[in-house]
Amino acid sequence: MFKNKKIIVISWIAVLLWMGLIFYLSAQPATQSREVSEGVTEIFMQTVERVAPDVAAELDIRMLNYLIRKNAHFFAYLTLGVLVLNGMRRSGVSGIRGIVIAFFICVLYAISDEVHQLYVPGRSGELRDVLIDSAGAMVGIGLYLGLGKIKKKVMISRV
Repeated sequence: MFKNKKIIVISWIAVLLWMGLIFYLSAQPATQSREVSEGVTEIFMQTVERVAPDVAAELDIRMLNYLIRKNAHFFAYLTLGVLVLNGMRRSGVSGIRGIVIAFFICVLYAISDEVHQLYVPGRSGELRDVLIDSAGAMVGIGLYLGLGKIKKKVMISRV
């Protein structure tokens, strides 16, 4: 029983740490946030230039930077969706109820994140980002469920 409670606590600590990371990144002023994403874009461009120089020459750097920023939203919330649903399951809340609550938690956090950004210099709160975040959470929840089904089939086939 103690081991189970420990796993529940660790699962929810992972959720809180991930939310903290999202909050930290959202608290960065626009100039600092832009520098981070431009650095990622630069690394991506250097890699593409080595692998496919013709493609790199045709890429629109500004559009690529925009896509990297929006994908960061998507994957941050994909991860959050996985972590929250895992926390729900470990806490004994499963089925459609667990899925809905996990998604609701992720969407509420996405909304609060965008409201938070309204108070950060140079940042803004965007409905589009809430939608991207929500889509990421939904995919993360679906991924968790899909991997769970695969795991279950593998375990059954071993018996």
